[in-house]
Amino acid sequence: MLFYRKKNKEINLMSSSKHIIQVNEKVPLAKGIPLSIQHTFAMFSASVLVPYILGISPAIALLMNGIGTLIFILITKGKSPAYLGSSFAFISPALLVINDPQLGYQYALGGFVVTGIVFMIIAIIIKFIGTKWIDVLLPPAAMGPVVALIGLELASSAAQNGGLILTDTYTSIDPKFVAVFLISLLIAVFGQILFRGFASAIAILIAIIVGYITALALGIVDFTTLQSASWLALPNFLTPKFDLQAIAIIIPATLVIVSEHIGHQVVTSEIIGTNLLEDPGLHRSIFADGLSTALSGMVGSVPTTTYGENIGVMAITKVYSVYVIGGAAVFSILLSFIGKASGLIQTIPAPVMGGVSFLLYGMIGASGIRLMVDSKIDYSRPRNLALTSVVFVTGLSGAFVQIGSCQLKGMSLSALVAMLLGLIFYILDKLKLTNDYEEVSNGRGTVEATSEDFKARKTPPFED
Repeated sequence: MLFYRKKNKEINLMSSSKHIIQVNEKVPLAKGIPLSIQHTFAMFSASVLVPYILGISPAIALLMNGIGTLIFILITKGKSPAYLGSSFAFISPALLVINDPQLGYQYALGGFVVTGIVFMIIAIIIKFIGTKWIDVLLPPAAMGPVVALIGLELASSAAQNGGLILTDTYTSIDPKFVAVFLISLLIAVFGQILFRGFASAIAILIAIIVGYITALALGIVDFTTLQSASWLALPNFLTPKFDLQAIAIIIPATLVIVSEHIGHQVVTSEIIGTNLLEDPGLHRSIFADGLSTALSGMVGSVPTTTYGENIGVMAITKVYSVYVIGGAAVFSILLSFIGKASGLIQTIPAPVMGGVSFLLYGMIGASGIRLMVDSKIDYSRPRNLALTSVVFVTGLSGAFVQIGSCQLKGMSLSALVAMLLGLIFYILDKLKLTNDYEEVSNGRGTVEATSEDFKARKTPPFED
């Protein structure tokens, strides 16, 4: 499937000078605290936006995002560096349930709980059937663009936050917004190159601080949320109610999250140099995500999902430690009870996060391209060229498929299209109908070769 290198010097050809903090490496508190705060800041704006759109208190989402992340780290045995944040995939169906006079938010919570249970059932199935099907459904020529689309489809939101795109409420370009966006972006970019030592690892945090100071100087910081926040605040807990109609509206979004989850695990594997689909296993990560979502629904919070922002921070800083991410989860939990701290972070202007996200999302997109390069895909083969082309265009075209109240589009739709094409190619290969079907010897007999996993490499895709 994919080729993950084990040695640090092989993983980091482009940035060999930057120290890598490995997945299980413990970091001294003096360094760990700012690194964890950096992760918290990167995730915060997106995490609180979902509950804000749904009309609930962000505090409960921050609490369950933190708890969910700690659960994820525990279930994946501390081997998968991921942060669970509020999922955007459920906004549309949840709003339908919330706005229904006969239903409401508590019935949406019931749908969230059932969704989490579905996740856990899928994880149990994967436990028994394994992950070989991913090799068939998502060969490198398809997986690469799917991973790239995780970042590319978010690019417009970063540009919009940066004040570069006009909307119904933002009708003319504000030079102040653009100035803050550019300063935040440039500090994040050149900080990685120019900063020395520990400062290079917290370039994102420094960019946010400098961007915030610039925004203060330009007078675009709104302190309303800080002034209205109390010092201590208890999250607003709610219990779910269950209704078949509400569940039927919510459930289709599961398809989005499953494909998104697989894509995130693959790109994280590529970044850290370890096959997370095998160890700790896709079944563990999906089960943890499902358990987190179910628990969130039980207490009044929104579904959780692995966050692309976290992947972007890891790609830039080379800090993969689950202790750092666990620290970010602890900070998120604390923020849910400290109203003033949460309010202060909410005063960070959109252009600051837009500048940082502009780089983070681009790094995710570049990781997908790097995956294709490392996989040595042979684009003289028509199937590979067709797979990559169709997946990219599907994800970037704006095309969508409506399933109930849920729209499948962007990366989620492209992943499903890629899986469908991969399955069709596999069936045609089995029937020996394809013109590029080959058989090669692996030393233990003859095997079918229809992808670069057998053809382009002299070494196995994974080490035993």
